[in-house]
Amino acid sequence: MKIALLAVLGLFLGSLAGAALGIGAGLAWVEIFKTTNFEGYSGMLVFFTFMPLGAGVGGIAGAVLFGLLATRDDAIAVEREPVARPDR
Repeated sequence: MKIALLAVLGLFLGSLAGAALGIGAGLAWVEIFKTTNFEGYSGMLVFFTFMPLGAGVGGIAGAVLFGLLATRDDAIAVEREPVARPDR
């Protein structure tokens, strides 16, 4: 269950970060290649092409990364082991 929850968290955070990076890459593309702004073409290019691609790649990468971290018990301590008490 821990692995699935952390993978979903990674999917959510990765898609947010990927969408933000996609917007940045799209804006850079528009500026570097001098894309025309006729009838909002450059804005549609950024928000309908680069942002969904970035969100998809970031979501998959985040889910895989967090899933791999969750499978390694020594890398992240989500569940605590009970403290062994000496017999009294």
